[in-house]
Amino acid sequence: MNEQQNTQLVRQAYECFQAGDIPGLMDLCAEDIEWKLDPTEGVPFTGARRGKGAVMEFFNTLDQSQHPLHFEPREFIAQGDKVVALGHYAWSVKSTDRVFESDWAEIFTIRDGKIAAFREFTDTAAGAAAYRPQ
Repeated sequence: MNEQQNTQLVRQAYECFQAGDIPGLMDLCAEDIEWKLDPTEGVPFTGARRGKGAVMEFFNTLDQSQHPLHFEPREFIAQGDKVVALGHYAWSVKSTDRVFESDWAEIFTIRDGKIAAFREFTDTAAGAAAYRPQ
């Protein structure tokens, strides 16, 4: 796949996520997908996962833990098998009823027309603070 096709695949994944179509998003992923967010104290869905089952667990835990208020991919940069998406989101944490927001960068690696790896960089301190009991 070329860089334009890779970017379109990532855009399609975001469309699935925003529509709540997690099975559709998983169809775009490789069986052995690597999924990584920096481990963040008190945030239950962070850390590294491998394989579609573990990534489905990520989305289930994410859904149980917080509610999206705003999710906006703003820019896509592609080179070779990588697509970097830059954006902004805001979430409401269900257990504390607190809101946090952050700019983010998410890096996708594409292999054989599927998302083979995902890596997110965001303000982990803001997330940790929103999850911390008062």
